[in-house]
Amino acid sequence: MARTSSTFVCQACGNTTSKWSGRCDACGAWNTIVEEVPLSQGPAGKALGASRGRAVVLSDLATSEAAPPRTASGLGELDRVLGGGLVPGSAILVGGDPGIGKSTLLLQAAAAFARAGQSVIYASGEEARAQVRMRAQRLGLADAPVRLAAETNLRDILTTLEAEKPGLAIVDSIQTMWVDNVASAPGSVAQVRAAAHELTAFAKRHNTAVIMVGHVTKDGQIAGPRVIEHMVDTVLYFEGERGHQFRILRSVKNRFGPADEIGVFEMTGAGLAEVTNPSALFLSERGTPAPGSVVFSGIEGTRPVLVEFQALVAPTPQAQPRRSVVGWDGGRLAMILAVLEARCGIPFAGLDVYLNVAGGMKISEPAADLAVAAALLSAREDVALPPETVVFGEISLSGALRPVGQTENRLKEAQKLGFSTAILPRGGKPVGAGEMTLTEMGDLATVVGEVFGAG
Repeated sequence: MARTSSTFVCQACGNTTSKWSGRCDACGAWNTIVEEVPLSQGPAGKALGASRGRAVVLSDLATSEAAPPRTASGLGELDRVLGGGLVPGSAILVGGDPGIGKSTLLLQAAAAFARAGQSVIYASGEEARAQVRMRAQRLGLADAPVRLAAETNLRDILTTLEAEKPGLAIVDSIQTMWVDNVASAPGSVAQVRAAAHELTAFAKRHNTAVIMVGHVTKDGQIAGPRVIEHMVDTVLYFEGERGHQFRILRSVKNRFGPADEIGVFEMTGAGLAEVTNPSALFLSERGTPAPGSVVFSGIEGTRPVLVEFQALVAPTPQAQPRRSVVGWDGGRLAMILAVLEARCGIPFAGLDVYLNVAGGMKISEPAADLAVAAALLSAREDVALPPETVVFGEISLSGALRPVGQTENRLKEAQKLGFSTAILPRGGKPVGAGEMTLTEMGDLATVVGEVFGAG
């Protein structure tokens, strides 16, 4: 008889080893390694083949199939992130920091889908029915035909869903679900992986859309093994700073629509309100232009968004100057500072540098390089850019400026909000700039000399 091989899995990070040890080599946690036996194993020396299963249907790439039907919720920002609406049979994972508003968003989404004619079941493993009802009353959603369940046993939840056959099921959260055939505590890697697999399989079998809520770790990743994100069809992150009222729903994976799409919400006393024009809202608190303030025209998914970069450069008595970044990549800031010093002769030694993206927005595209460099130069030289100017472009290590994509959309969004001048790389081939004055630069040294008179 074939010997059953066991694996040992860390319940904190999901690292797999061949033997047990008291401390995980990957994450350093103690007493988190648990033995796991494979669910099934074939006979020794025999491979799975035609005698063990049935032949699957094969088709070519030219097979024409209708696009999956979608159900719109009426919340435009949510439908945008989902790719146009909810697809039947899809599995969606929503992650976010504690208290950021995930339950509020999903309760509003459940009410919107229910009012649109969808049968919706909301299963909460963290709150009692009374708590969910109190939130619904506070949000003005008590009359929505959403059916509630407060349960953590996944077998009971799946039995109920199979009997009711809803169009949408929301499970809040996946870390509180308990799978009775897995010998580990709820919230462990094995439990979370098994629960996500069962819910995803149920969604595909019964053509029911399932939305799962996942907690995140201190690094901002959804807690549990990364295999969960591979199982589901869509992964959404709900982001935002506690000091700001703006919340960003970002799609990092979507099999039914574009990834990196964002939806913008504003947290109010009556719940989350949609922001249809985020550029105007992010720039609403921008007053008189000050040194260090630069407006960047970026692209998030398919949407152009204008945000403000704020920089502060100040002398420091410390031997090691401080570099503080909020909303942008710290490594990218170090690169920009190095290029300014090596290629343009602008030293930042002995100076503290602070960089912030206003409104709690997080920017990741390289097109923000030139806006960051302009903000740093503006703060260091104490020179404010004209208030009607937007800046975008990528900077190479040689100091050359590289053109970026979707230049026309960036300029149209800026012109719509009243900006009349743009500083951008040469060679971008902007079309349809309208009445805007375009200042095209070839390298960063030209920007330093002509715009700020430094160097």
